[in-house]
Amino acid sequence: MAVPSFLARERIVARPGFNRWLIPPAALAVHLCIGQAYATSVYKAALVKHFDTSLTAIGIIFSIAIVMLGLSAAVFGTWVDRNGPRAAMFTAACFWSAGFLVGSLGIATDQLWLVYLGYGVIGGIGLGIGYISPVSTLIKWFPDRPGLATGMAIMGFGGGALIASPLSRQLMDLYDPAYNPADKASVPAGHAVALLFLTLGLVYLVFMLFGAFIVRVPAEGWRPEGFDPSTVKKRALVTTDHVSARNAIRTPQFWLLWIVLFCNVTAGIGILEQAAPMIQDFFRDGTTSAVAAAAAAGFVGLLSLFNMGGRFVWSTTSDYIGRKPIYMVYLGVGIVLYIVLATLGSTATWIFVLTAALIISFYGGGFSTAPAYLRDLFGTYQVGAIHGRLLTAWSAAGVAGPLIVNTVLDTRGTPGELVAGDYRPALFIMVGLLAVGFVANLLIKPVADKWHEPKEAVEEFTAVHSTPERSTAR
Repeated sequence: MAVPSFLARERIVARPGFNRWLIPPAALAVHLCIGQAYATSVYKAALVKHFDTSLTAIGIIFSIAIVMLGLSAAVFGTWVDRNGPRAAMFTAACFWSAGFLVGSLGIATDQLWLVYLGYGVIGGIGLGIGYISPVSTLIKWFPDRPGLATGMAIMGFGGGALIASPLSRQLMDLYDPAYNPADKASVPAGHAVALLFLTLGLVYLVFMLFGAFIVRVPAEGWRPEGFDPSTVKKRALVTTDHVSARNAIRTPQFWLLWIVLFCNVTAGIGILEQAAPMIQDFFRDGTTSAVAAAAAAGFVGLLSLFNMGGRFVWSTTSDYIGRKPIYMVYLGVGIVLYIVLATLGSTATWIFVLTAALIISFYGGGFSTAPAYLRDLFGTYQVGAIHGRLLTAWSAAGVAGPLIVNTVLDTRGTPGELVAGDYRPALFIMVGLLAVGFVANLLIKPVADKWHEPKEAVEEFTAVHSTPERSTAR
């Protein structure tokens, strides 16, 4: 699928002297916008009331978006790598913005299916393309620090809710004078949410296009000053060869990493989906119930901070200790934390909050470290496309995580009457999942030579997508 010339990869090859630190802000401009997906709880109750339906029916909107994220990332991954980050970011901006506009129309006309189509399907496609659009570019600009580079960008996705949540509340307050964002019992009217979607769609379009038009790709042969590629090869699992996306999915390493990501994400979503009610339920019968009720107000925001921070801190740490060891931390320490949460979490609010926050930091870290892990195993040739295929694990986890937790809780009692013990079966299921992921990570070894692309094919691809007069390396 051809793209207009102003979006072509050849038009964005960086000139000599270009500062590579301008690339992370371009990626953040996209990821902070699509990170709004984590802020859907802000208007969920309003949509339930407006459409006179169930929480499950409204929750499906988010599930559709996450499924479409994984599917679109897998389907369009090769297209993104071939056409470059500007075309991908521009396309993502159009789909993400259009999703909000169609969703707004659905709310305004009382057509829930239009919200499914808009935010869920169309917006979900924008999510997937936008999520992977800067990944391979960042890795090529930062071959010396791939974990740092992807952590900086994907941190934006985890932190998007920190901007979107208060912004959404203030906008709904503006559009509905009867709504009081300081009163948790206050629910905005449907028209306020429709106007919110309209506003966000337009604002996000501007910011994402800003990222699209400042992004650049490195010239052929470029490398950071003082960087020696031979030092990277000395690290375990790291290759200087390349594997195509088509061949990558035929390797056991890809599917072992798919299992690792699925297990880590499923366990994390189990906490995120029940964050606010969970802390109150854990201390319903305790002497600290008043403290828990107060803490619940800021608990979701705290988790967002750890989700965002974990994406940067843990991914950066992986540059020093390696990708395989950092996933051993995510999964192995995660097992211990889930056991602590299940057995001791109800004894003190600080134990519950600290344990849950660390679990969510590992959840975020798992996302941001995955592209660097893929680069280590498969090279940079089509790492964006491979990453897109790997994100189908997120789609599966987005369904499995809430399903596991909600199914267990449905068998234990009525929402609002649950206590800490009712969560323990679900938490121990997460322990089992993390154990499976831990074993899968241990089994990952270097990719066999038979899957490597001929060097001539990689060099030809690079040459075709570079502009000679701009490709002078420093």
